[in-house]
Amino acid sequence: MTPARAIATVGGVGLLRPAPGTWGTLVALPLAWALHTALGFGGLAVATVVVTALGWWAVARASQGLADPDASEFVIDEVAGMWLALWPVSLGAAMQGVDILALWPGWVVAFALFRLFDIWKPGPIGRADRMGTPWGVMADDLLAGVAAAVGVALLALLAHGVMAW
Repeated sequence: MTPARAIATVGGVGLLRPAPGTWGTLVALPLAWALHTALGFGGLAVATVVVTALGWWAVARASQGLADPDASEFVIDEVAGMWLALWPVSLGAAMQGVDILALWPGWVVAFALFRLFDIWKPGPIGRADRMGTPWGVMADDLLAGVAAAVGVALLALLAHGVMAW
């Protein structure tokens, strides 16, 4: 396995069947926990940017010669998108000085919303997916991650703000 393919498939996780995208999203969770635990929100944020850049490079290399660069086994985009979806959870844990696992409902919501937006691909998420380029492979999941993060933040506000009155 080439280095580019190893990165694009997240060490072969993308080769798991069925639903490689879900496997890629699941593997992102313990990695996000480890990053947040070791380096805090800033570490998770920087790692998200680094993985996005590495993913773009890896998908571009690993997809050379393929008709569609969005091969189902390329799941590095799910890792980057899921990490982005977890930013409000990580930031909230850091700001409150609590263990990130104490915010487990945020993890569940982030996972569910990210998978929903990644599969459904509404609006700009779908447009990015249809680009047919390595950047489009990464961009649709990043946009799904942003949409999920907004959903997590709004639901947290509702649960901890409005409903807490």
